[in-house]
Amino acid sequence: MKPDKPATRQCALDLPIAGMTCAACSTRLEKNLNRLEGVSASVNLAAEKAHIEFKPDQISAESILDRIAKTGFSVPRRILDLRLTGMTCAACAERIEKVLNALPGTEARVNPASEIARIHFQPGLTDLDTMLAAIAKAGYGAFPITEASRAEEKARKMAAYHRELVEFGFSALFTLPLLAEMLFMFSGGHGLLPGWLQWLLATPVQFLAGKRFYTGAWHALRGGGANMDVLVALGTSAAYFFSVATLVFSLGGHLYFEASAAVVTLVRLGKLLESRAKGKTSSAIEQLLALTPKSARIERDGEAVLLDINLIQPNDIVVIQAGERIPVDGTVVSGRSDLDESLLTGESLPVSKSADSPVYAGTQNLDGLLKVRAEGVGSHTQLMEIVRLTEAAQGSKAPIQKLADRISGIFVPTVIGLAALTFLGWWLYSGTR
Repeated sequence: MKPDKPATRQCALDLPIAGMTCAACSTRLEKNLNRLEGVSASVNLAAEKAHIEFKPDQISAESILDRIAKTGFSVPRRILDLRLTGMTCAACAERIEKVLNALPGTEARVNPASEIARIHFQPGLTDLDTMLAAIAKAGYGAFPITEASRAEEKARKMAAYHRELVEFGFSALFTLPLLAEMLFMFSGGHGLLPGWLQWLLATPVQFLAGKRFYTGAWHALRGGGANMDVLVALGTSAAYFFSVATLVFSLGGHLYFEASAAVVTLVRLGKLLESRAKGKTSSAIEQLLALTPKSARIERDGEAVLLDINLIQPNDIVVIQAGERIPVDGTVVSGRSDLDESLLTGESLPVSKSADSPVYAGTQNLDGLLKVRAEGVGSHTQLMEIVRLTEAAQGSKAPIQKLADRISGIFVPTVIGLAALTFLGWWLYSGTR
């Protein structure tokens, strides 16, 4: 009896389709896709989407996208913002950009200050899971930005700042006596602190306050890169362990405990200031989002029902009382009032609104009762467009920043290479004398 053939793997794609105008368009596209070997497609005109099941050993996703284009339609590129975790320097951002841009149909830009990756990608060639897996393989974490994740990220940044503050204080407390020893040596003295005490002071700084550098270096090396954590961990470890060997085996050389501790403490100070700055990068966006109310009154059967703003649908009649903010973009159905639209226009004077007047989410109703027919809801409002543009501006890079990021990607390997060459040169030189 012949062994059964293994089942062919089946993949599925849900693609947005642009350019369809009628049922004939969707029928033609569906027919052309189903002519492909190993493809079973269903096109929904109303949703402007195509659900495609195919066998990857018979046809590729690129061939399917090519057939859609030849039929006269297109699959529009999408934009995705991901919040990144685990980055410590610009070299990390460069590393993440590199792995994302290596994915098919993907163009990514990473801002190390806001810790956000803005990704333009082609549906069908890559997806969110593939991006997250690529970032994880590089040694970092990521998750999509949502309203809930914004609140979590704000809490995380505040907690990170307080943690950095405590760890810097701990590191500085143990480092100050060692710095006093250094200043004493500069003035011509020697031996203010015995070697064993320097060892006791430097050890918690090196391995407790400096733990994050070892962790970051491990993740970077495991992902095939080298960031500033590698440089800090390598440099401070060399100074620390050389001093330990000198002290334990009485080699008679200088001790460099104060150097390793001072480097760790100063870098921790830089991380503290960086954490504080990152906590403020999203303040403008948070202020914009705070202008949208969390709930709204919807007119149902002649009564106003209080609903979560996420439940509002287009064409719902929203009732806005005096003093409340408008929760949606829409058109006034009835009522008359003055609105503060300075959020959008910068105009300080109130703007009068009556029937058929347009209103926008985030603006404030000052004195009258308005009933508004919802047109733009949720993420489809002018306010959310401002938020998206603000985030895009934060994620954009000036040409000089792009140059700095490219340099940072090779900075650490270059420094380590120069150090190795210097060591080899002195070794060969001292061996010939």
